[in-house]
Amino acid sequence: MNVKILFLALLPFIGTVAGAAGVFFFRKIGSKTEKILYGFASGVMMAASVWSLLIPAEEMSKDPKWLPCFIGFVAGAGFLMLLDFLVLKYRNTNKTAMLTFAVTLHNLPEGMAVGVVLAGLMQGAGTVSFSDAFALSLGIAIQNFPEGAIISLPKRNEGRLKAFTAGTLSGVVEPIGAGLTLLLVSHVTAFLPYLLAFAAGAMIYVVAEELIPEAHDELGMGTIGATTGFAMMMLLDMALG
Repeated sequence: MNVKILFLALLPFIGTVAGAAGVFFFRKIGSKTEKILYGFASGVMMAASVWSLLIPAEEMSKDPKWLPCFIGFVAGAGFLMLLDFLVLKYRNTNKTAMLTFAVTLHNLPEGMAVGVVLAGLMQGAGTVSFSDAFALSLGIAIQNFPEGAIISLPKRNEGRLKAFTAGTLSGVVEPIGAGLTLLLVSHVTAFLPYLLAFAAGAMIYVVAEELIPEAHDELGMGTIGATTGFAMMMLLDMALG
């Protein structure tokens, strides 16, 4: 694995660590800011799912091109729904603990998404460019920044180092997911379109299940954040791709 591939695999995790480091500089996140950050993260993930995952999946597919996208997308969303159902009864009633658990669990499909795209890049088929992979990794890293902060800051009174560690650990599954997916996908080229769409379905499920409900408020702060995040990620993908 060359340095560029390793950097792209680690970039989302770096975003989480940077966000968690906010515990050393800020006391808490205001309610309006939190809504904007959740909305921003949802916008980034929605745009990444379309431009960095579903469109490359369609371009890789053979006729009928819609079939791998549809099957993979539904399977990805269904997989996350099943995971949520299976672990629901084990969730802590503490909101902060639930959020930490949810973010950690749902970071897995983000790592998978990066791993699948990097596999497509390494295979050199021309469908996935370095710019595509960079845009996805950077977009997820930007989205992970507020997630790391949202997890670490509420734990600040337990000790800054402990809070930083909690925020950081929530992102560890991403490079692990990327590495494992990269190893597996490199041997199953024919399934790349399905796996790209699978990652997109899983990410959209996270947006609908976790991020949008947290972003909703009467003032529309979450909507502003979502629109901004979507527009920025769309710009990244279209400009770099």
